[in-house]
Amino acid sequence: MPRTPRTTDPELARKLSRRNMLGVAAGATAAALLGGATTASAAGTAPVPGTAPAAGRGRPVLPPGRLGIQLYSLRDKVSTLGFARVFEELRRFGYDEVEYAGYSQGSAGPLTLAQLRRLTRDHGLRAIGSHVGYYSDDPGAYTFAQNLTKVLDDAQALGLKHIGTASGPWRYGATVDGWKRCAEEFNHYGAEARKRGMKFYQHNHAEEFSFATDRPDVRLYDVLLAETDPDLVYLEMDIYWAYAGRFRFGRRPDGTPAPFDPLAYVLEQPDRYPLFHVKDGERDDTARDGYRMVDVGDGDIDYQRFISAVGRTRGGRRDHHWQAEHDNPAESLTFARKAASHLHSLREKDC
Repeated sequence: MPRTPRTTDPELARKLSRRNMLGVAAGATAAALLGGATTASAAGTAPVPGTAPAAGRGRPVLPPGRLGIQLYSLRDKVSTLGFARVFEELRRFGYDEVEYAGYSQGSAGPLTLAQLRRLTRDHGLRAIGSHVGYYSDDPGAYTFAQNLTKVLDDAQALGLKHIGTASGPWRYGATVDGWKRCAEEFNHYGAEARKRGMKFYQHNHAEEFSFATDRPDVRLYDVLLAETDPDLVYLEMDIYWAYAGRFRFGRRPDGTPAPFDPLAYVLEQPDRYPLFHVKDGERDDTARDGYRMVDVGDGDIDYQRFISAVGRTRGGRRDHHWQAEHDNPAESLTFARKAASHLHSLREKDC
């Protein structure tokens, strides 16, 4: 895997190089971790549609106690059945952790944060994180920009180790300077979260891997990495959207190749990625994103390879958390069961 910066901007290249060196120091050599698959992935070639990784006979790919689910996938059941009923099912399916997507349960009735924390714990689950909006035009909005203290107070009341946003850094546009301004704000949120013993994180979609409108040679995700303090701002890679980003933005606006491997980003700086969203996609080159979202285990994203490689970094089986997700499952509890079964079945090829 190349360690050279992915941009021609001198200042950004210098910062990325420094960040990458920190990541290299934190883990083993990325080339060894990626293995022989590196060349094809870095070149931007897609997984072969319809193929599934071999299960193998080694240790489980998924570290013990690290399987979670983003509750947005189960929002229909949370709203109608309530957290307690949903948590019962999740624990039965083999989940260890949950990531909140709001703290209310609709028609199931009101509950306090203390009650939600107790329900989570009493069902044998850990609350690992939560998604909150980044900013809003409404000064009273429940977002980091408008109500940081309230957001952090609530996260602390729930006992969260991570508190983050699924909003992209688009507040000031798609220019390099606009993303630098967002990075400054993220650094501030991270500093305030750190004071309370939490980590602030940002969750990507595909568009973060697009190019700056004023600097079409600069990938915006690289600006975010370079301009945020690695001790204050962490990343939750949504693996599906990262692969969709590779499909959509594997070339610069002028048509020149700009391939990247989502896994390589993680292996360069593994300590910056404590959380992952595990969602799957069936490869379809006619679709805008290059994939069509399906239940975990029904698609073409090689999670045996991805999770195994991350697990081989220093502390990789201890420090990373894997949250199953589907944005719009046909039947949400069926999705949750299938995802857990598939991820628990994956085995290392060589142990």
